[in-house]
Amino acid sequence: MFKKSFMRKVAGFVAAIGIFAAGQALAADKFITVASTTSTQNSGLFDYLLPKFQEKTGIEVRVVAVGTGAAIRLARKGDADVLLVHHKPSEEKFVADGFGVKRFDLMYNDFIIAGPKSDPAGINGMKDVAAALAKVADSKSSFASRGDDSGTHKKEKSLWKDAGVNVKDASGSWYKETGSGMGATLNMAAASDSYVLADRGTWLSFKNRQNLDILVEGDKRLFNQYGVTLVNPEKYPHVKVAEGQAFIDWLISDEGQKVIGAFKINGEELFIPNADPSKGM
Repeated sequence: MFKKSFMRKVAGFVAAIGIFAAGQALAADKFITVASTTSTQNSGLFDYLLPKFQEKTGIEVRVVAVGTGAAIRLARKGDADVLLVHHKPSEEKFVADGFGVKRFDLMYNDFIIAGPKSDPAGINGMKDVAAALAKVADSKSSFASRGDDSGTHKKEKSLWKDAGVNVKDASGSWYKETGSGMGATLNMAAASDSYVLADRGTWLSFKNRQNLDILVEGDKRLFNQYGVTLVNPEKYPHVKVAEGQAFIDWLISDEGQKVIGAFKINGEELFIPNADPSKGM
């Protein structure tokens, strides 16, 4: 009798352990992977945003922060559940090629050109960004480029094209490619008194400015739109659709948009929310 009672207790204990372990495994599995950019990471946005989402939903968000091009390549391989980047033509192609479900505008800021206060190219206060870059090239003033196929790098290349400058010919001379993220490239620009194209969010959070200052801003070509897209589960069945869509739905909801808009440094918004849930790509 004692033996049967003991065995029942053991069986109950083992069952309880099994239930606990299953619960732990389920909790550990409640996360998504987001392929995103160094600009959203370096700005501090994710550190501000993601704990609020996790507290509300219990879903952990694990961010892989690389350049936009690399983030899209990760998502194309099925190594992410959600893509959050800032090069709309590439994002639209991602969806058109069947890798994404639906792209939503999320938020925007702008790019700026920073440079040394001594301003050897004489571009301070110019409103035509292409004309300013042409002056940088003509004067052979040092320019630090990310050179990493990021959204910022893609924008920079389009601006050099508008300026009529082939920077490939200058690579390694006055034109220096870091192959790094925005923060590292700003550090190089600060250390070498170079001009640099940066997103405003990373610039505002950047502490090591040294002699750098904003010299060119306000050209409509410097507009910087971010978008968010669920990776297509028809292409990759392992995509966590419910959790990934919950993250997107929260980001574009009134609540998520207010959280994005509330993220400020020295009273200045780093990203301006502009989602319209009815208008996916």
